[in-house]
Amino acid sequence: MAAWAIRTEGLTKRYGDVAALDHLDLEVAPGEVVGYLGPNGAGKTTTIRLLLGLISPTGGRGEIFGLDCQRQPVQAHRRLAYVPGEANLWPSLTGAETLRLLGRAWGRRGSGVRVDEAYRDELVARFELDPGKKVRAYSKGNRQKVILIAALMTRADLLVLDEPTSGLDPLMEQAFRGSVREARDRGQTVFLSSHILSEVEALCDRVGILRQGKLVELGTLAEMRHLSALTVEATFTGAIPDLSGVPGVSSVQVDGRVVRCQVRGPVAPLLKALAAADVTELLSREPSLEELFLAQYGGGA
Repeated sequence: MAAWAIRTEGLTKRYGDVAALDHLDLEVAPGEVVGYLGPNGAGKTTTIRLLLGLISPTGGRGEIFGLDCQRQPVQAHRRLAYVPGEANLWPSLTGAETLRLLGRAWGRRGSGVRVDEAYRDELVARFELDPGKKVRAYSKGNRQKVILIAALMTRADLLVLDEPTSGLDPLMEQAFRGSVREARDRGQTVFLSSHILSEVEALCDRVGILRQGKLVELGTLAEMRHLSALTVEATFTGAIPDLSGVPGVSSVQVDGRVVRCQVRGPVAPLLKALAAADVTELLSREPSLEELFLAQYGGGA
């Protein structure tokens, strides 16, 4: 296959005795949308800084489309656009001037590739940005819109997004999601670090979970369902059966005629126990990404 959009081998960053990132092995295919999760201090931003060549690894290596992130940073940056969680822009420039400046910079380094100006204007309208205002007059959310538009308008092969919706209201978050879906449909790769689990769940083909610098899970949501139990809710008209001894069943809660529980593994033993009672309604659902995340990290995350 063509070179991986992102590939790391044993990528490590230590600060003294602290391992900010510990032997990360990661492969992201071209055209894939991958979510990167973990609490503060897990190593998400460290990973991104290493991929961008902003800091040097203690060990291992990282590649962007086959280009070494440390030895070939200029060539690697020609293939990507980056959105940080905090926008540091020129306060005396207007939004339009900022977009033109960033667009010219990306165009020059892209060896003749130019910004899609029609798409830029479409994004300005979509994100409801007033481009005539100076950056100093923008709210945090509007500054974030500027750097989002600046990255998206490049149509870069790889979008590296580190908490990209910080400061955006729910309507603008929806605009962002639509833009990421457009990028995926065009074959662009998206590497998304986010604390908004619903955002990751809605957009990502695969999800990686970091814990204390280590990649502890990586896969599709379907592949990660083992991290949490199936939730079952049953409503009874008659006597409520005792489910506490049913194999795989835990967290049994009784609320009037409604019983809620969680089940791991085969559901047949639970269904057998319920079949013997007078059940009028039975609901079940798979865990959400938030529940998967909490199952991995526990209540102290």
